[in-house]
Amino acid sequence: MKIWGDNPRVFGVYNHTNTVGKVQKTENVASKRDGYKISSQAKDYQAVMKALRDVPDIRQDKVREISERLESGQYKVETRDISDKIISKLLGKAD
Repeated sequence: MKIWGDNPRVFGVYNHTNTVGKVQKTENVASKRDGYKISSQAKDYQAVMKALRDVPDIRQDKVREISERLESGQYKVETRDISDKIISKLLGKAD
């Protein structure tokens, strides 16, 4: 069967499937929010990380002590010890 031209039955089927009914009333939906709870381990970790951030990178008391000993001539380091440390670091050996 061949259909020529515009067939009103075919258009009627397509028009019927594209219609959307109107909504009479919408109900209020309570919005739910995501929540979170920090574990005690996470709180401990957070406290440790804060304490580490507060510690200075350079220990000023140690620097001051060594500087004073150097100036007074009391701080002596064997050159052999220094060279051994440098070589062991270069070779990847641990102390």
